[in-house]
Amino acid sequence: MTTTHGRALAAGLALLLTAGAGAFGAGTATAADGSTVQLPVLASKLAADAACTTGSDQRATDIPWEQVSLQLGRTWQFASGAGVTVGVVDTGVSSSAPTLKGRVTAVGDAGTDCVGHGTFVAGLIGAAVADGVRFAGVAQQARILAVRGSDARGSVTADRVADGIRAAVDGGAKVVTVSAALGSDSSALRSAVAYAVQKDVLVVAAAVPDTPASATSATDSPPARAYYPAADKGVLSVLDVDVDGKRPTGAYTTDSAAVAAPGDGVVGIGPAKKGHYIGSGASLAAGFVAGTAALVRSVHPDLTAARTATLLRTSAYPADVPRLDPYAAVTSILTGTAASSRGDDSVTPVHLPADKAAAPSAAPCGPRRPASRSSSQWCGWA
Repeated sequence: MTTTHGRALAAGLALLLTAGAGAFGAGTATAADGSTVQLPVLASKLAADAACTTGSDQRATDIPWEQVSLQLGRTWQFASGAGVTVGVVDTGVSSSAPTLKGRVTAVGDAGTDCVGHGTFVAGLIGAAVADGVRFAGVAQQARILAVRGSDARGSVTADRVADGIRAAVDGGAKVVTVSAALGSDSSALRSAVAYAVQKDVLVVAAAVPDTPASATSATDSPPARAYYPAADKGVLSVLDVDVDGKRPTGAYTTDSAAVAAPGDGVVGIGPAKKGHYIGSGASLAAGFVAGTAALVRSVHPDLTAARTATLLRTSAYPADVPRLDPYAAVTSILTGTAASSRGDDSVTPVHLPADKAAAPSAAPCGPRRPASRSSSQWCGWA
């Protein structure tokens, strides 16, 4: 790496985040100038006697590394997610979250979120820009359909998740993200996914459970296995990676993931107030993919759910698990046909010509440039 490129990368990756060990610990966000801010770490579920998450008073005002890595600034020139509803099957989504206000519709009591996890995921999908903050969701004009896929404290069952998927489809979602990753399949889950496929709804799901807070080494990682509904046919399965494109220490593993996205130490919103949290896990990576799917379905409304999934997968950066590339997905078209979101990879994207009028991206080139892409394609210069 040259010194010039190193300085550009350091300046662009404005927040390098490391989550604390406990569910209610603190994570440190470090800006390029060396300043830091302590952010509370998001919990995925709450103990029976724990108080509800009330919101954070700490704000991360610089650009999070994940937005830079995904080159969202370039992507937003072409798509906003307008006209697409994303179902969030999780702990609920707070309808009073400031940067989601006015765009959340809830099924039943899912407009409240005691845990905060569903609101965090919804923020990654579609949070609007707030004054003094450069964090934003992937699809800022998408609507959010809040669906409870757990009990109020975050505990999940296959039946709850299956009911949540069906409710999201019936509620008009064109993309549904599922945070739960269950160790066994069920007829209810398979039926719910099949129902979504029949209705041309793309289901995006965490490929693995979120990394245990107690994991301290790679030896803590359980053996690779399938988790559900991510491993069911018709689901786009998402794995989480860190700023270097690697899996977190002690993370769960699987051989069934289709796409990888940022998910280790990412910034997000809470159910109230204007502050931020740090979170980690495949459930959050799935939020980034669901937001990108909303962008694709807004700019390519003629694409089916299966072809949208194929586009997200084939336009991704080459890697063991292809890494999400929102810009390529939004500015590409598919040739041929795709049988399913987990089917034949022979369908390839055709990239549209570069926009010569577009200004050079202010973002850095990212942690690494795939060998299959030229410098101009990767960095954003025509």
